[in-house]
Amino acid sequence: MSVAPTPNDFVPSVETQSLYRAALSGYATGITVVTTQSERGPLGMTANSFTSISLEPPLVMWSPAKSSLRYPHFAAARYFAIHILSQDQTELASSFARNGEDFDACDWSACPDGVPLLENCLTRLECETHDIHDCGDHAMIVGRVRRVVASEGPPLVFAKGQFGKFLTI
Repeated sequence: MSVAPTPNDFVPSVETQSLYRAALSGYATGITVVTTQSERGPLGMTANSFTSISLEPPLVMWSPAKSSLRYPHFAAARYFAIHILSQDQTELASSFARNGEDFDACDWSACPDGVPLLENCLTRLECETHDIHDCGDHAMIVGRVRRVVASEGPPLVFAKGQFGKFLTI
């Protein structure tokens, strides 16, 4: 006897994908913009699938959707930068979620490897691609951090489909 899925009790599948996504949205994450140089020019993508992996060597990862039109450019990139956004950068996050080529909306410069580096972010991690792993409909891009620029301030967070602020208790 099978049990019909409910919003509170289900087996993840194609049929329950929206329920699964909603369940995962309860986990608050930080917001990043990942940038690289492509044959089309500077390219950026908003991502909340970011985490640190290792202190030695210094490794981080992020997971773009393979269905994204920007994915092939990031998968082919040797260098990229991850920008951890501060709580006042909601517009920047929204801008790069809509358009990966909208660098007019921010201050930036290119590093010697050509990667666009956004100014005024909470933290910037300049990376070299270390490995890429196939992970279903996403890929896990692992970067070796080559340089860090960090500042103080509260991060921009994302949960339940909305941007928010981190509050200390």
